[in-house]
Amino acid sequence: MAENNVEEDKVVMLCVDNSPQAEWAFNWYVKNFHRQDNRLIAVHCPETFTNVTMMSPGRVSELIKECNEKLDTLKTKFVSKMTDNNISGEFKAIGLEGDMKPGQAIVDFAEKNKACFIVTGTRGMGKFRRTVMGSVSDYIVHHSPCPVLVCRQKDQKESKDKEK
Repeated sequence: MAENNVEEDKVVMLCVDNSPQAEWAFNWYVKNFHRQDNRLIAVHCPETFTNVTMMSPGRVSELIKECNEKLDTLKTKFVSKMTDNNISGEFKAIGLEGDMKPGQAIVDFAEKNKACFIVTGTRGMGKFRRTVMGSVSDYIVHHSPCPVLVCRQKDQKESKDKEK
């Protein structure tokens, strides 16, 4: 509790990238879960590039420029969505300082920022692919210091079958 018996804003983290699943998770959060006293932090963990030491300095420079452009576009998109929906929040790029995997970076950020909730989309990978590649949402669910909402968007074929 803050002074004057006014509750502090509750930090809700929303994991975002350029996928339709992230946008769907944002929209679902706004429609079904958002409260005025929530402070939304849209977090993105940019992809890391292995073997950059094997690349020419020119190629590394190109990759950095491309990554920064994608990050700026993503930030603009989600900050605009928050503004359009009158949501208090911010955009943060995380996991830039090392070789940390996205799931671990998200969990660490949630701990440091005392998040009360994490919202993430899922790409619905199959069991084999998830086992081989790992799943960010799966990692978050199993390691998060707070509750996690995984927004799974039903595929179009599945929802059309139900309409029949």
